[in-house]
Amino acid sequence: MAINILMPALSPTMTEGKLARWLKKEGDEVKSGDVLAEIETDKATMEVEAVDEGFLAKIVVPDGTEGVAVNAVIGIMTATKGEAVDAPAAAAPAPAAKIEAPVAAAPAAAAAPAVEHGERVFASPLARRIAKQAGIDLANVKGSGPNGRIVKADLEGAPAHAPTPAVIAAPVPVAAAPAKPASPAPVITAPHTKLPNSSMRKIIAKRLTESKQNVPHFYLTANIELDALLKLRAELNAKSPKDGAGAFRLSVNDLIIKACAMALKRHPGVNASYTEEAIIQYDDVDISVAVAIPDGLITPIVKGADRLGLAAISNTMRDLGARAKAGKLKPEEFQGGGFSISNLGMFGISEFSAIINPPQAAILAVGAGEKRAVVKGDQLAIATMMSATLSVDHRVVDGALGAKFLATLKGIVEDPLSLLL
Repeated sequence: MAINILMPALSPTMTEGKLARWLKKEGDEVKSGDVLAEIETDKATMEVEAVDEGFLAKIVVPDGTEGVAVNAVIGIMTATKGEAVDAPAAAAPAPAAKIEAPVAAAPAAAAAPAVEHGERVFASPLARRIAKQAGIDLANVKGSGPNGRIVKADLEGAPAHAPTPAVIAAPVPVAAAPAKPASPAPVITAPHTKLPNSSMRKIIAKRLTESKQNVPHFYLTANIELDALLKLRAELNAKSPKDGAGAFRLSVNDLIIKACAMALKRHPGVNASYTEEAIIQYDDVDISVAVAIPDGLITPIVKGADRLGLAAISNTMRDLGARAKAGKLKPEEFQGGGFSISNLGMFGISEFSAIINPPQAAILAVGAGEKRAVVKGDQLAIATMMSATLSVDHRVVDGALGAKFLATLKGIVEDPLSLLL
């Protein structure tokens, strides 16, 4: 019996992904739990495990194939070795095209060619969107993707078509106007190297552009003295066992995570998201922490950070960070969170403003701790200072609330004994 292996949806936003590589070859025996392939999603490279036992009879989608739609057949398993299998139906890679009803009534003869031929048009979601915007009839495009599926590259140079008379409500000149051409790519004449965008890089570009354009950001910066925090960190690290289950090595970022968690408990309005119906305030304090990886960045989540001790936060972050860089995080470990922290202090950056990570309402940008001249009372002194900038979604958090949150955070960091409670 043949069992189709489908492209899994590894995140709520995933509509297609890249089949990075197969870890099994045709004819290999497969046991439940075996890793079949690596899939590059919009967040990370993730492993796909087998849920059935049998033999990998056919690889439908080869290594390195991009734009594979969720639920497309990527391979076929059989219960016995050498069992013959048929190629998957052409409908497997993508859903059938939807035919929109015309605005005005028209005879059946005026229907689109795809309906007249009784054929289903198979295309990736991206190809459908491009075709709709450019006025391209997918029924006249030959697909080069798996099983004849139309992909983005097939639309380059495809002729646009004017709408059929059935969809024209009145004889206006717009009917004959050509589709608006896409913005031309910049002409680059200097010597250069092209680095193809990974799926993650494309999604980062798309989401951060949407965030910056659609979310009304405003920014608040506080200068926070770190000397007491650094002293406490050194004392706690000195008491840590050298190795074993109880060993830990606190970073400044670990203490900032805990301080933010405590401040969020006192100001739950910052631990929130905006929707058209209501503002969502989260019961749990789950903090996303930006981690740089080769293809971009990912935000693993320290869940229940307000309930964790400093050692637990430190060990959790060390584990999440290592697995993030290896592409081994599970979806539930980087999806969600109610607040984000981005720390570039280790790179010597004094101050910066971060882009909000939707649907969250705020992100804290943490700069480097550095010696600065400060005034204490009427005296000039030297202190280790850190600039922290809060980027806030004004639909959720007003200026006063954002300022109160930062003031609370500053108070905790500058008098850090409360972190031990």
